[in-house]
Amino acid sequence: MANPWLDAFRLAQLGFEAQSVIALRVMKLASGGASAKKEAKRMVSEKIAALAEAQLGFATDIALGRADRASANAVALYRRRVRANQRRLSGG
Repeated sequence: MANPWLDAFRLAQLGFEAQSVIALRVMKLASGGASAKKEAKRMVSEKIAALAEAQLGFATDIALGRADRASANAVALYRRRVRANQRRLSGG
């Protein structure tokens, strides 16, 4: 059974983690050059891929009768993606 408090907490975590990635990306983009151009392209392609994966996962959860977990699974997907970007951009 879904826990709405835990889901809300994880959504808030996603928001804080995303802010960190946004700050790291802004610094990279502000530095200019080839790496900034590459990051801009990567950012757009990653967003498209993450959206497609989240939509497919959400639809699959609904189709399999797991509608109560569909939103939480989508948030978990985005959190994984955001944390991966955070590690990559921070050099860690």
